[in-house]
Amino acid sequence: MQSRWIAHLDMDAFYASVELLRYPELKGQPVVIGGRRDHAPRETPQGRSYARLKDYTGRGVITTATYAARAFGVRSGLGLMKAAQLAPDCVLLPVDFPAYRAMSRRFKAAVAEIAPLIEDRGIDEIYIDLSQHARERQGAGHDPLAGLKEVAQEIKNNVRAATGGLSCSIGLAPNKLLAKMASELDKPDGLSLVRPEDLAGRIWPLPVRAINGVGPKAAASLEALGIEHIGELAAADPAWLVERFGASYGRWLHQAAHGQDERPVVTHSEPVSISRETTFERDLDARRDRHELGRILTELCDQLAADLARKGYATRTVGIKLRFEGFRTVTRDLTLAEPVHGAAALLHGARECLKRVQFDARMRLLGVRAGKLVHANEANHEAR
Repeated sequence: MQSRWIAHLDMDAFYASVELLRYPELKGQPVVIGGRRDHAPRETPQGRSYARLKDYTGRGVITTATYAARAFGVRSGLGLMKAAQLAPDCVLLPVDFPAYRAMSRRFKAAVAEIAPLIEDRGIDEIYIDLSQHARERQGAGHDPLAGLKEVAQEIKNNVRAATGGLSCSIGLAPNKLLAKMASELDKPDGLSLVRPEDLAGRIWPLPVRAINGVGPKAAASLEALGIEHIGELAAADPAWLVERFGASYGRWLHQAAHGQDERPVVTHSEPVSISRETTFERDLDARRDRHELGRILTELCDQLAADLARKGYATRTVGIKLRFEGFRTVTRDLTLAEPVHGAAALLHGARECLKRVQFDARMRLLGVRAGKLVHANEANHEAR
């Protein structure tokens, strides 16, 4: 019996599922989330009216989609206008991040009631250390694997009850790498357990892209070398992998293909930075659209200040990010005399950064970043 058991919990089509709670009549229909707020549903005498992908114009991208929409080939990150060519009649709903964050807090609190050793990996996924639960069930004379599945099912039930009906998929494995892959095996509403002896039958047939840490470029490089599936990667000579991918990544590829991962579940970590950015619906000119750019910058700084206040941080640096036509990206940073967290100070710092940018093309994206974070109480102490 393994001494360590990790669960990876992934909410199913999270943003879309939250929206379906709000609009239950859309259940089972192809729905995509993305675009502007003016695409929100409208109440009419005949009932609720929804925007459709075919009516969208702009540069927005899909944030997520229901499983019914994914059947048409639409996916996260795909441009909305390109998606409209694949599924013109898909319902289009705007993104509502405050609602998703509120639901995220709910489902994580529901998990913590049962298993408090949680590593937060984002708004819709977490790792959970269930090693102690397995030991307790083994000590009580129960089948530890059956006990693990019971705990996982209890977590799923608690999440569903706390969120008003949302489902999640859970993967159980001896480590984080395998647990994440296991959570994808039986989506949606899945519960999968993968042991080391299951590698050949359940993990090795998967494409190399299924390994968290193998991105599109690495996958393309492996495929060019004749390695498409994890089993082929596992059979590759470690020295050959090191020769082609470097010592660190080559060794890691070999270990990952064999399901090896010693990373612990980290129950608390400090963020390095916090940022806010937005992509414009149309390219903006620094002179002609100065008022609009000023409004957007002020709004981003207000949002960033709220993020810092909510998380209890102040920042020693303020940075800006600009993306121009042709996808040229420019960043600038300013180190501050003392930590700040207010919107006015962030805005002042961002404007100082902008003075060091040459605006020789129209812009498509603007972002503001707070870096070198310190706890707000430490900042207050320094200020005194």
